[in-house]
Amino acid sequence: MKQWISFPRTEGNTSRQAHADFPPNSFEREMGKEGFFGPCTHFYHRHPPTGWSQFEGPLRPHAFDATQMKHNGTSPWDQKPILRNQDSQVALWTCREPMDHLVRNADGDQLLFIHNGSGDLFCDFGHLSIRDGDYILLPRGTLWRLTPTEDEPLELLMVEAIGSHFQLPEKGILGPNAIFDQAMLDVPRIDKAFLDQQGDDEWRVVVKARQQLSTITYPFNPLDACGWTGDNLAVCINWRDIRPLMSHRYHLPPSAHTTFVAQGFVVATFVPRPIESDPGALKVPFFHNNDDFDELIFYHRGDFFSRDNIHPGMLTLHPMGFTHGPHPKAFATGARHARKETDEVAVMIDSRTPWDILPDAHAVERTDYVNSWKPK
Repeated sequence: MKQWISFPRTEGNTSRQAHADFPPNSFEREMGKEGFFGPCTHFYHRHPPTGWSQFEGPLRPHAFDATQMKHNGTSPWDQKPILRNQDSQVALWTCREPMDHLVRNADGDQLLFIHNGSGDLFCDFGHLSIRDGDYILLPRGTLWRLTPTEDEPLELLMVEAIGSHFQLPEKGILGPNAIFDQAMLDVPRIDKAFLDQQGDDEWRVVVKARQQLSTITYPFNPLDACGWTGDNLAVCINWRDIRPLMSHRYHLPPSAHTTFVAQGFVVATFVPRPIESDPGALKVPFFHNNDDFDELIFYHRGDFFSRDNIHPGMLTLHPMGFTHGPHPKAFATGARHARKETDEVAVMIDSRTPWDILPDAHAVERTDYVNSWKPK
């Protein structure tokens, strides 16, 4: 039986409550374990922990402007992978035309996030109308294809759980209905649209297994189910159906916004919410060490209130070991109580294993991102 070496102590001038009522002229920094789930200590500094004048070496943070990346193709296997490790792969793909073949991922569960566009998903389970902001979870081995709405390409963030499965987070004392009720998870239907697409025309199935592609041809459409029963399901939920946890007196950690968990990484969703109203409560994300997880954020909609010069379609990567927090402008805005609510929508992926940054990401990197924390 393992137990953390954990016995809280206090030294010097501190706050009695984390993220609130700091000592005058101090900046709080959290150093914790297990990505906000384990023991932690809060330090109170005289200067911002991100107030560096120079930063050299491979630990620097990264920002990628994916709006400058071309990621078209007739198949999701034409995707542009940007990050990869033993547990996960993160990629981008734009679907401009109805897929003329089916695909199956035999390497792991597939999570699709619709950044822009609308259309239809056809899969083993049936038909589902999809739109921007949808998460679509496809269990490992699911046959599927997409049909975008005419003149409205589907732009997707694709997250693969290599060799593992996506599950819902434990909600503990919050109860099973917190954040979103499981009844909010939509499932594909065997409706008229699904039955109408069945037939005896030849169809190809492109299967990805062991990161290699194989093609299987059928003299009929293998999406020919007439029914199913079970609990290994393709599901869909839109960020608009997520009701975020809030506290008017305490800034909650990013882990409170976890949407899905898989082996070695978690997926969280930041959605609009009221900003803390208590006078002494921190109004922006707290400075923290990122020692156990790489942190990737994909910016979907709105104005991300803790970052400067970030627009929808960009991604930032803060590698483990990198101390970070709000940019100076955002910190000053929060101190002035200038905003009452956020309007951001973003997807955060935290990985226990460091990611390898792939060439397509380096090609659209903003190399001066590390300097964005310097006081203006």
